[in-house]
Amino acid sequence: MTRLNKRSVLKLASWSAIAGAAALVGCGKKEEAPAPQAAAPTPAASAPAPKPEPLKIAFAYVGPVGDGGWTFAHDNGRKAVEKEFGDKVVTSFVEKVPESADAERVFRDLVGQGNKLIFGTTFGYMEPMLKVASDAMGTKGVMFEHATGYKQAPNMRTYDSRTYEGAYMAGVIAGAMTKSNTLGVVGSIPIPEVIRNINSFTMGAQSVNPKIKTKVVWVNEWFNPPKETEAAQSLVNGGADVLFQNTDSSAVLQTAAKNKKLAFGWDSDMTAYAPEAHLASAIINWGPYYIKATRDALEGTWTGGTGVWWGVKEGAIDIVSINDKVPAEIKAKVDTIKAGLKDGSFAIWKGPIVGQDGKEILKKDEVADDKFMGGINFYVKGVDGKVPAGK
Repeated sequence: MTRLNKRSVLKLASWSAIAGAAALVGCGKKEEAPAPQAAAPTPAASAPAPKPEPLKIAFAYVGPVGDGGWTFAHDNGRKAVEKEFGDKVVTSFVEKVPESADAERVFRDLVGQGNKLIFGTTFGYMEPMLKVASDAMGTKGVMFEHATGYKQAPNMRTYDSRTYEGAYMAGVIAGAMTKSNTLGVVGSIPIPEVIRNINSFTMGAQSVNPKIKTKVVWVNEWFNPPKETEAAQSLVNGGADVLFQNTDSSAVLQTAAKNKKLAFGWDSDMTAYAPEAHLASAIINWGPYYIKATRDALEGTWTGGTGVWWGVKEGAIDIVSINDKVPAEIKAKVDTIKAGLKDGSFAIWKGPIVGQDGKEILKKDEVADDKFMGGINFYVKGVDGKVPAGK
């Protein structure tokens, strides 16, 4: 072997040794990067719970919503429900439904449309609604509410407002404002509710003016402006200078204005119809009860077979927009009565009360209960004429 070859061999051996050492170093222990982990699967987003269907609520009205009185007040109550519950409810109404067999057809139609809470807003709907409620016993979740009636069923309850409280407070004002001591009342239908209002109006007037006499003309309808006008005019012709009504339009107030007499609004604030003649309005606020009934239905706490009768205490009855002509002491008296009705310290039907025939109806300090109030079919002393026969 030549020197050159030997040098090459030695050089090669040297590089082999270096490489071997490097290899040994490379075989030493070292930290290895962890294997990449698969990402955990993202849980699928749960589907939102389906939104409950809105409660379908229907109202049957005896008059037009624009009557300015009874039906107008009920429709304000319907609107209060919409405002309170928003998209949780859907409301509808049928107006000018007669108190006849046609009412039964309307109620059946409302059930067929899927309404679950149905309000009938006049006394004459009692029998038709009761019949439909009986037939609908097997229809799940349908609830019936009847205004001013007294018959109930497991799926039907009644509600009413103590309109006689507003009538009494109006009477207090009338007794102070009359110059002829003769008041006139246009009566609708001679049922206990209306007779009770006429008596309460008279008793309120007599509480400030014992000389008061009240004349009544019956029109035998709830809403008939021409008949109401004719009746009001006959009362004016008979000497009445302050008029009251238990009918649904503003015709009585407007007739008083034409004759330069005074009158009241009824069921809702009627000031705008004849400001110069308007003494005050005895109003009904149906909103609180309609909201309660709707909440009961939505929360599953609604029960039939019962009845409620709300007044000043519950915010259902008030007298508003008292004319500036009314003396301050009379306004103060009305405020005192209202406060007493609210806290229960004042009772309108508290003896002694004497009937038209002079016989004592309630003894001194005796207070009429609701059963007594619901059966009033007589006039108190001071009301002229007779209650129509058979009522």
